[in-house]
Amino acid sequence: QVQLVESGGGSVQAGGSLRLSCAASGSTIGTYCMGWFRQAAGKQREWVSYITSGGTTNYPDSVKGRFTISRENAKNTLYLQMNSLKPEDTGTYYCAIGESRSFCSGRAADYAVWGQGTQVAVSA
Repeated sequence: QVQLVESGGGSVQAGGSLRLSCAASGSTIGTYCMGWFRQAAGKQREWVSYITSGGTTNYPDSVKGRFTISRENAKNTLYLQMNSLKPEDTGTYYCAIGESRSFCSGRAADYAVWGQGTQVAVSA
């Protein structure tokens, strides 16, 4: 059974940077779509990025140009580099493994396994 553990969250001022990590165990993640999502208090979970098994990435406009998703298959780890952070980036960040090996999406329902989340707080 695959398990995901996020780390790297914290509190930063606007304009700062954080790098989130997602360590996988129980299965290799290299052949799966992997995604990052976030959820602010009182709001629905929001897609942040995904990366395909081939390395193709995608982002919503809200983070495009500021966030970078990457994966290191040898370490079975997914990353999210977040730069130029804004207060609206505040929330709990989750990594997830897609249900499909060949299809990636920004829909939470298309992801099968989730980590427990890591908190990010950005102050103005």
